[in-house]
Amino acid sequence: MTPAKKRVGILISGRGSNMRSLIEAARDPAYPAEIVVVISNRPDAAGLSFAKENGIPALGLDHTRYESRAHFEGQMQTVLTASKVDLVACAGFMRLMTEGFVEAWRDRMLNIHPSLLPLFKGLHTHERALEAGVRVAGCTVHVVRPGMDEGPIIAQAAVPVVSGDTPETLGARVLAAEHKLYPHALALYVRGNARVIGEKIDFKQTINQNEALFSPSLALASTP
Repeated sequence: MTPAKKRVGILISGRGSNMRSLIEAARDPAYPAEIVVVISNRPDAAGLSFAKENGIPALGLDHTRYESRAHFEGQMQTVLTASKVDLVACAGFMRLMTEGFVEAWRDRMLNIHPSLLPLFKGLHTHERALEAGVRVAGCTVHVVRPGMDEGPIIAQAAVPVVSGDTPETLGARVLAAEHKLYPHALALYVRGNARVIGEKIDFKQTINQNEALFSPSLALASTP
């Protein structure tokens, strides 16, 4: 008997490009999750239109109209509960959440961040990566905890930093990796192949690749 698909609610604040990658992945009948609702804290978020066009209920809750963060989150909770959501996926949701809301979804809320955590938490990740002179950047999918961009790491993707990179060019390269990483990590998690044990992720089987990413390329060593 095929296991029932997990019901996922997505939180966004803008165009929702990672939301789109999850919606597109969920079109595959074999994908273990279905997207059942999208919520944005900005009613004009472009991602809401995309969700509606794909037959997914989408709602804008203007956070500025609520008397407190807890009041706003209470309304989100009402929508998520009414939609019978099993798991929440934050996809460019630019609001810090209260500890109470995070704990209510403990081990059932994921987030994607455009850096190789624990490096460069918060905003302006690509600028900070370039300022630090790292040769490899990337993105991370993790289980949400009350601290900013903290929690057990499910999956990461690394991309090279190349000569002449700007925050925009590096950001575009990282974003392309995000669109592949998030559906992959969500599927691992909802299938139970990646589980929270303590404050780390345990995998049912060895899934790491043996190949390493070298930046600059090893080929440059033989170039005069």
